[in-house]
Parts: sequence; C-alpha cells; structure tokens
Amino acid sequence: MINIEHSYLLYPFLLAFLVCLVCGPFIIKMMQRLRFGQQVRDDGPASHLKKQNVPTMGGIMIVLAICVCAAVFGFTSNALFALLATVGYGLIGFLDDFIKIVKKRSLGLKAYQKIIGQFLIALIVSYHAYVNIGSDVFVPFVGNVDFGIWYIPFAMFVIIAITNGENLADGLDGLASRMTLVQGVTIAILAASVYTGQGNSQVAMLSSAMAGACLGFLRFNSYPARIFMGDTGSLALGGCVAICALFSKMALLLPIMCVMLVATCVSVILQVGSFKLRHGKRIFKMAPLHHHYELLGYHETTVTAMYTLITIVSCALALILAVEFK
Repeated sequence: MINIEHSYLLYPFLLAFLVCLVCGPFIIKMMQRLRFGQQVRDDGPASHLKKQNVPTMGGIMIVLAICVCAAVFGFTSNALFALLATVGYGLIGFLDDFIKIVKKRSLGLKAYQKIIGQFLIALIVSYHAYVNIGSDVFVPFVGNVDFGIWYIPFAMFVIIAITNGENLADGLDGLASRMTLVQGVTIAILAASVYTGQGNSQVAMLSSAMAGACLGFLRFNSYPARIFMGDTGSLALGGCVAICALFSKMALLLPIMCVMLVATCVSVILQVGSFKLRHGKRIFKMAPLHHHYELLGYHETTVTAMYTLITIVSCALALILAVEFK
C-alpha cells in the first residue's frame, strides 16, 4: 500500500518554491540586461511572434532551487547521483539556449550533438542504477520483474524519451512546468512509499523539490510568461522525472503519468513520417500536438489547462495501479 504520511516531503517542496519566488525577479532582470531573449520559430504559430525576445533560460532558477534543496538537506547516494545527472542535462540545454541567443536563431546545438550528450548521461545513469539499485522494474498487474542486463538499454530509452518529450512539450506558457509539477508530486509519493532508508527516501525529496521549483517558476511562467524555461529547464526536468522514476523502480508507469509527453512525441514522429512518405502531406496542422490545437482555434491557456487536467487524471491512475498491484 502507498503511505502518503511523509511530511518530510513538504520541506524540499516549500524550500524550492520559495527559492524560485525569491530569485525569479533577479534572474529575469539579469536576462533582460544581457538581452537573452527567446528566438521564436519562423514557422510557428503567428500568435507566438509576440514572444520574440521574452527572457529565456529561466530553467536556471529551477535547477538552482533543486540544488539549494540538495545542499540544505544533504543529498547523498542515489539522490546525489540523480541530481548530478539532472544538472548535466541542464547544461546541455544551457549550451543549446546560449547558441540560439548568440546566433539569434531558433536552432541551437545540432541534433546529433544533443543526442550524444543525452546518450552519454543516460548510459552512466543506467549503469549506476543497474549496479547499485537493481534491474527489477514494477510492472502493473504483475509486480516487480527483473530485466537483467536488458535493464540498461531499457533505462537509457526511458531517460532519452522522457527528456526529449519534455523538451518538445515546452511550447506554451506554463505547459511543461504544470505537467512536471503533477508528475513530480506523483513520483515523490511513489518513491517515498517504495523505498526505505535515507539514501532512497532522498530520491522522493529530489522529486518533491522538482515539483516545488515548478510551482515557484509558474509565478513567472504562467500566461503571459515573463520568462521561459528554455532547453535549460526542459531537459533538466525531463531528465529528473525519468531518473527519479527509474530509481524508484516505477519507470513503466511513466507512459501513463507522462501520457501527454508520449502524445507530443508521437505527433512529431507521425508528422515527419507523413511529410516524407506522403510527399509533403501532413497529418496535423502543425507539430507538436499542442500547436495543432492552437491552429484549430484554441487559446494556449485552454490547451495548457486540458493537458494539465489529463496529466492529473493519468497520474492518479498511476497511483491506483501502484496501490492495487504493488
């Protein structure tokens, strides 16, 4: 059974929330002074042109808030390893954002450069988990199943898929941060309930800190956004979600908890495949999926609310599966 009486999870949540609230205005002013503004896609929705030059790289405050929690609560062992991997993904995103700003274009690192960095971090994390945490994974309706040596490629796929899904989903004001807030709370509950011992409970605290940082960031990122998280934030958050779920042995619940990230990735794959195989014909008005809804006439706040509600329901379903079949 899941035991939600873990009050210690509230402390990193609240601290990360407060750190974002306090440092947010300073980071926004700094980005404005440095002229670190968003570079909007030329082929994106016309309504997004007004977002040109809105400060970006706001993910710095999210990563900072999580690191402050790690220092205050003394993260060690698996939680510290997960934090370092999260920062690593944030650094890849930072380089991507920085190149976009310097070159004044909507594309930063080349695709192969980003995937090499993501691949290397995923490999290190997956091997660490295989050796130090174990290769068993919770399978709904079955229980824990040992993946053996196949755990490493499985874990790598999970990390890279969720990280890129988060990156693709970061296209509307408050969208990625709202979904990650819900996912972070859910994973914190799961991790705290599955694990025993200081090192393991800290994975739950890390996830809770991530959720709190997202809530604080929403103060500045809700429509109309005063700052965007950029790839700095989206890659760091995607990595943190995937790694915390892996370390709590709940990776196979991610397709449920992150159903809208899955839909986002699938929409891009289908769109690209259709364009290449059907001689320029498209399935959606625009990919990722949230832009398709925008071009159908839905305001971005409506799309964000719809995605958030679906995420809440899907995370509740994941908790039910863990309760009934753990």
